[in-house]
Amino acid sequence: MADPESNPTTVEETDPDVEEVDEEEEDDVPPNQTALGLTSQLMQNPQVLAALQSRMDGIVGTPSGYIQSLPKSVKRKIKALKKLQFDSSKIEGDFYKEVHELECKYATKYIPLFEKRSKVVTGGVEPTDDDCDWPSDEEKEDEKVAQLSDEVKNKAKIGDAEKADSEDKEKKEDNEEKSNEKPKTDEGADVKGIPSFWLTVFKNVDMLSEMIQDHDEPILNHLQDVKVKFLSGEEMGFTLEFQFESNKFFNNTLLTKTYTMRSEPDEADPFSFEGPEIIKCKGCEIDWVKGQNVTVKTVKKKQKHKGRGTTRTITKTVQNDSFFNFFSPPQVPEDESEMDEDLEALLAADFEIGHFIRERIVPRAVLYFTGEALENDDDFDEEEEEGEEEGEYDEDADPDYNPQTAGGKPEECKQQ
Repeated sequence: MADPESNPTTVEETDPDVEEVDEEEEDDVPPNQTALGLTSQLMQNPQVLAALQSRMDGIVGTPSGYIQSLPKSVKRKIKALKKLQFDSSKIEGDFYKEVHELECKYATKYIPLFEKRSKVVTGGVEPTDDDCDWPSDEEKEDEKVAQLSDEVKNKAKIGDAEKADSEDKEKKEDNEEKSNEKPKTDEGADVKGIPSFWLTVFKNVDMLSEMIQDHDEPILNHLQDVKVKFLSGEEMGFTLEFQFESNKFFNNTLLTKTYTMRSEPDEADPFSFEGPEIIKCKGCEIDWVKGQNVTVKTVKKKQKHKGRGTTRTITKTVQNDSFFNFFSPPQVPEDESEMDEDLEALLAADFEIGHFIRERIVPRAVLYFTGEALENDDDFDEEEEEGEEEGEYDEDADPDYNPQTAGGKPEECKQQ
């Protein structure tokens, strides 16, 4: 085996990003100091650090052997408790199924409100004065400014009596000119609905704005409504419906994304159950107009023949970043062992987005349009972070905790 000291560039050759440090060799260096120096170099290598972190992750949560050391009769009782825990999880699953049925029932009551919202957004209905009777801080400020402006105008009208005649004459001339002009109308009164409503909503939400590319925005300006349809019965879940007006990009007027949920413990891992979870999703096929598909792009590549040395250019179609890839989600493999980390991360992100649209965006769209909902979300995140920082040590979550070595009495310790 080669001596590490005889090859000081070994680490640098494997990773060019490692910083080069000039060091002078000293004679009669103790072996332990040489090892420390090599260890110091290795710890600066990001690949080595990543490997160590992976190793440490495998160590965390390793049982201390306390449960394995218990008598067979005690282990038997623990199995009885686990069976009770499983029965409890099944009851919890039934509870969430009823909650879903209740959610389906009340969803019908929201339909008239959301339909009217859609008509206002698209310009199908002009809201009445009663519909607009809602307090606004901006309007109060506008009233104050208008009142102050009127006071200034009234003071300006007070002048010398000698100037009154000339002012009256000028006013008459102005009135004659104004009578020939067309009456002014409310600025923006001819604007139909609320332009770019849903595009603005999506761009205000970080997880969605990251998906939206520049070439997606003209298409999303045609989005008129987003709805949630709940699935009940044997197949529990929901469908997101994106309704578009006729446009030059695709022939569909409705794009859908269906999420299937599970509300009972997984037989393979029953004790991980914490409530309903999305287990798969299905998109829809978009009927793109020729040349308008923003989910793909054409690239040209040059290939050089190894033997002859000639080159050729080939054209290839590859996937392009786009919000509309949302409707072509990756498929969940039947065998979960075939799911790699990348696929698992993609599905987890997709499930989170679908749940957020259903749970937050659709019910509170106008608040995400104005940004008010974002302030509430930020406050909620800060509270969660503060709670994590203030958290105390949880002996139940520590697999190495032993009530006997910790000085506690077995009959008083918490359930393992």
